[in-house]
Parts: sequence; structure tokens; C-alpha cells
Amino acid sequence: MTTTEPDVQQVEQAVGNVAQELYFPVPPTFDNVAAERQYRKEQLAAGFRIFGRFGFSEGVAGHITVRDPEFPDTFWVNGFGQSFSQIKASDLIRCDHEGTVLEGRFHVNRAAFVIHAEVHRARPDVIAAAHSHSLHGKAFASLGVPLDPITQDACAFFEDHGLYAGYGGVASDVEEGKRIGAALGGYKAAILQNHGLITVGESVAEAVWWFVTMERSCQAQLLAMAAGTPKLIDRETALMVREQIGGHFAGWFQARPLWDQIVASDPDLFD
Repeated sequence: MTTTEPDVQQVEQAVGNVAQELYFPVPPTFDNVAAERQYRKEQLAAGFRIFGRFGFSEGVAGHITVRDPEFPDTFWVNGFGQSFSQIKASDLIRCDHEGTVLEGRFHVNRAAFVIHAEVHRARPDVIAAAHSHSLHGKAFASLGVPLDPITQDACAFFEDHGLYAGYGGVASDVEEGKRIGAALGGYKAAILQNHGLITVGESVAEAVWWFVTMERSCQAQLLAMAAGTPKLIDRETALMVREQIGGHFAGWFQARPLWDQIVASDPDLFD
């Protein structure tokens, strides 16, 4: 990804300089693979619940994936046809880049395999990827243009999202997945023309947050364009803001309130 930022240790040190006794959340670390796998699965289930809460579902379309910590050439994903709002950690399936289900009791959505396998293959830095047919994302995607820096939140994506203008139908062909992966490039997100949005991150929380805020940024730009001609934030300022709010840790941290809400309201996601 193109954005740089202080690492977690630097953040902890900065916070500690203010007040040692105050709590500040940071991403967890693990001393064994099993614990990290369970955590990633629980985060993935929570991510689906959040998508369900925001109404990002459209029939059986949409998927979020997370790379397995022990077998990084495989990923966990929702089973084909499952409701986002009811997915539990135990429901998730693990499949490889050939689409073979290695763990779990559900079929894999071929579009999930085609898109996400190629994204994970092309981007070894990506731990999680999120895609759905959200209303404002697909409406904005039909314009075939990138997001403009018209709000502080949209600046997180300034010169850090791709545009895939070659929609070729339902993503059932591996070559389509490769083209989407190429359009994503080294960015945190891409707009898939006539299709929707895709976001990635170094954690499920980061990928989910980028999707949520990108969807809202699409909505904001559609509203602004309907009302008139939006005023753009200048490039220097937009890049500065991206450095402030567009990095990996910022993405993870911005998702904390959503995680707290969904964990409190949907404790069965851990089952």
C-alpha cells in the first residue's frame, strides 16, 4: 500500500508520553498459530455482521476473506448463500487458490474464489479483502471515475485506489480475477466499474473499515454532485490528510467502535 505511518510501538510511546495510566487499544499479538487463527475467524464473523448491519448484502453476492496464519496460501471466507447477519466463526470455510474447500461444511462462492484468490496471490501483504454490492458503491462505480478529495474521509483514498473499467459479467473466470487484482495494484481499494467496491488491509478490521468509509464517501460524492459542483481539497492537503487517516493502524483503529457495537449486540458470532 502506498500510505506510510508510525508503527504500533511508536503510537504506544506517544500515548504513553501523555498519560501512562490511560488505556489505548492496539492490535493484538499472538504466541501460537491456533490462537491467531481463531482471532482472525472471529474478526471475520464480526466483519460480516457489520456488513449485514449496514445493509451491504445483495442476495448471495459479497464476500470478505482473511488469510490463514499457518497456511497463508489459503483463506477463510463465508459459505455460499449464508446471510451476513447470521454468520458465526464456526460457519466459515477455508479454501485454497484453486477453489478447493479444505475446512468447513459449505460450498465456496465461485466469485469469492475468483476475485479473492487472485488478490491474495498478487498481494502477499494483504491479510484481508472485502467486496460487496453495496448500494452507493455500485451506483458510484457505474460512473467509471475515481473518488474525488471532497471530504476529509475521502482523502484516505486519495491517489490510493484503483479503477477497473473492464466489467465482463459475473466474476466466474480466473482471468477476470487477475484483471481485478491488477487494477487494485498496490492500493488499499479499487472501484470496479458497473460492479462495486473492493478494499484490502493488514487485518479484517482494516479492510472492513475501508469498505464502510469508502461506501459512505461514494454516497457523499453522489449527493454533492447531485446538488452542484463539489469543491476539491488541494492535492498537498489531500496527501497530508491521507497520511494522517489512511494508514494501516488508522484503519484498524477506526473500526474499533463498530467492533465494540457488534460484539455487544451479537455475542453468538463467536460460536
